[in-house]
Amino acid sequence: MKHVRHFTPSLFLSLVHICLVQANYAPYFFDNGARSTNGNMALLSLSEDTPVGTHVYTLNGTDPEGDPVTYDLTYEAGSRRYFSVDENLGNVTLIEELDREKEDEIEVIVSISDGLSTVSEKVRILVMDANDESPEFINTPYIVQVPENTPSGSSIFKIEAVDKDTGSGGSITYFLQNIHANKFTIDRHSGVLRIKTGVTLDYEKSRTHFVIVVAKDGGGKLRGDNKVFSATTTVTVNVEDVQDTPPMFIGTPYYGYVYEDTLAGSEVLTVVALDGDRGRPNNIHYCIVNGDEGSFEISNTTGAISVIKSPNQLKKEVYELKVQASEISQEGDVSAYAFAIVTIRVVDLNNHPPTFYGENGPQNRFELTMYEHPPEGEILRGLKITVNDSDQGANAKFNLRLVGPGGIFRVVPQTVLNEAQVTIIVENSAAIDYEKFKVLTFKLLAIEVNTPEKFSSTADVVIRLLDTNDNVPKFSSDYYIARIPENSPGGSNVVAVTATDPDSGLWGEVKYSIYGTGADLFLIHPSTGIIYTQPWAVLDAEVNSKYNFYVKAEDTDGKYSLAEVFITVLDVNDHSPEFNENIQEKTMIIGSPVKIEAIDQDAEEPNNIVDYSIMQADPANVFDIDQSTGEIKLKSYIRSLDIIHNITKNKDCIWSLVVQAKDRGSPSFSTTAVLKIDITEETLHKGPMAAFLMQTKDNPMKALGVLAGVMGIMVLITIMISTAMFWRNKRSNKIMPVRRIIKKRQTPQSRTVRMEWLKFKRPSNAAEKFVVEDDTKSLHNENSNNNIQAAPMPPTAPSPPPPPILAPRGDAPGWRVPTVSGSLTPKFINKQLKKRGHGSAHNALVSELKMKFEKRNAAIGEPHI
Repeated sequence: MKHVRHFTPSLFLSLVHICLVQANYAPYFFDNGARSTNGNMALLSLSEDTPVGTHVYTLNGTDPEGDPVTYDLTYEAGSRRYFSVDENLGNVTLIEELDREKEDEIEVIVSISDGLSTVSEKVRILVMDANDESPEFINTPYIVQVPENTPSGSSIFKIEAVDKDTGSGGSITYFLQNIHANKFTIDRHSGVLRIKTGVTLDYEKSRTHFVIVVAKDGGGKLRGDNKVFSATTTVTVNVEDVQDTPPMFIGTPYYGYVYEDTLAGSEVLTVVALDGDRGRPNNIHYCIVNGDEGSFEISNTTGAISVIKSPNQLKKEVYELKVQASEISQEGDVSAYAFAIVTIRVVDLNNHPPTFYGENGPQNRFELTMYEHPPEGEILRGLKITVNDSDQGANAKFNLRLVGPGGIFRVVPQTVLNEAQVTIIVENSAAIDYEKFKVLTFKLLAIEVNTPEKFSSTADVVIRLLDTNDNVPKFSSDYYIARIPENSPGGSNVVAVTATDPDSGLWGEVKYSIYGTGADLFLIHPSTGIIYTQPWAVLDAEVNSKYNFYVKAEDTDGKYSLAEVFITVLDVNDHSPEFNENIQEKTMIIGSPVKIEAIDQDAEEPNNIVDYSIMQADPANVFDIDQSTGEIKLKSYIRSLDIIHNITKNKDCIWSLVVQAKDRGSPSFSTTAVLKIDITEETLHKGPMAAFLMQTKDNPMKALGVLAGVMGIMVLITIMISTAMFWRNKRSNKIMPVRRIIKKRQTPQSRTVRMEWLKFKRPSNAAEKFVVEDDTKSLHNENSNNNIQAAPMPPTAPSPPPPPILAPRGDAPGWRVPTVSGSLTPKFINKQLKKRGHGSAHNALVSELKMKFEKRNAAIGEPHI
């Protein structure tokens, strides 16, 4: 019993432990279905272009007891870690780039643990292909040797490229760049390179061809996009030469020269020929086929041609050799040949310059005498010139030209071979002028054309000119202007004309003559050209101050030219001013000037400008005279006859003045005259009647007739007015005062009858020279002064003597008629007195008629009381 009690606790514990152990189940992964994204990663496949950091899978499992589980990934030793896992969530992340071409399967140990038990499984993850690789050419570089005679269409090379991708991304097609410019073509699938159909290779034209080949894959997905990759390579095709081309001469055409000093056996030139097949050329053999005529030989190996005779033994100037170049094969056979022509010219040495010859041998100076201005195109036959070059061929070719004044002569011929006769032809006749050049000098130059030495020689050509009468005398001016004073005596020099004739001898002598309507008073010296006045000529600027005529210059052959001469006769102060009469008588109305006038017959100013002055007057301070116009006025303070009466006791108011007219010439001339002035005072107002009476002062009969007509009209008008007033008064039985026709004026003033409606025009004949004008018009004097009166009223004239028959009424004012004298005083005293007396009688008659007219008007105009 004791023994049983001893083992019972231990056994109990063991049984409990066993029971507990048997109750803890291991965790496990869920089964992984097709295309599942969680489980134990079995059957997982990833594309190699999956980006790093992508969540690619989720480990998922469970524990039977429901305990929490953790996950882990482990790899075999030496393997690359591509994934990481979240131990709690089981999320698997890609941490390393995938590359199918390097590793297409990845082994991973996945484990799940509940803390007590851990379950591990080895899984394989497949890496799927993506088109991430480009084609690659293998066995590069590609260098192909192709004989030039390879037939067209033949395969010459196979190109191979690989692509590590699978599927379409790994399939490759081939093509060439610049397919149209290429001599080759390629099979797109096999990569076999062929010569294009119809095309042949030619080593002589192109030894090497560079063909660019492109390999392109079929394309595929890469990171979601469709990608196509390609690669290029260059195939170098070297064309191998084949013996199919004849030899070729280098440096053709061939020319050689044999000079006169060349020695026999001397080499003339070398011909060179090469095998047309340059890759593997054959040796060349030279020989002369024909044309040498035993004078030349050639080296068979070098092609050097030599002359075997001396130059003086050569019969021809030019030899043409036919040379053959043959290819000799390695077996010693002639495989191909070619020909070339070699021209050899026998040339003389250029050791002779061109030489000029005259009639007697070599000559370097030629002279000729000829008249100026020969016809253009004329040959200078007096020059006998020959030119020669003793050399041969090109060494004897030279040019001729004249060096000197250009454009005058030309030389023919201009290019000479060996020898020629030199001809000089006139090209510009006008330039061959004796007056410009007495001697023309030229250099005749001959210079070789195509020789390196350019030998030359010269000859002097001297042409002496003879004069001809080819010029016309020419004046120094087309016209001459001269001036001469009018007081110049006969035979005075006026002007000298000059004409020159550049001709020599008698042809250059000039003879002068004048002609024309204005040349009568002048002569010209035939040799000197001095123009002077005729010995009897008298010049007068007042008669004619301008002369013009022509002057002619003539040589001995009658050639002449003309010029025009203009002569002005200068005025000289040789006339004195002249009055119309030595004693003049004028009537001056106070306030109006009188005018004197003297005329100077000189032609020009200042000789004919006259200044006036009063030489003598008594008293001296009564009159003023205008120096320029000759108008004489009373001093400004003299305004009435009363002032004059206070100055002098001469009641007649007639003044005598000595006036002088003096010209402005140098020396100056003057003339004096006696002027008697009758001073009167105007009593009539300005108006037509006053003007009329003043103008008819010296013709009382005309004034009487006009006044009678005026009075008759006034009487008729008065009768008509009286009749009308009478009938009016008779009807009204009232006596009305008649309006005065003429009002009374103050005693000192005179009456003026204004009859503006009555105007007389100036008559055209002497019998009708009086006119009555408006008071705004001026009074015209008959003393040739024609003084124009201004707007102010003239002062009244003094009263005329009382009429002999009628006396005015005591109550009527007396009328005063001004006396106007408009005639120059005659030179003789008795005529002057008669004229004055006649004028006084006319004045008295006018006064009488005027008084009757006044009384008549006063009687009619008296008012009836």
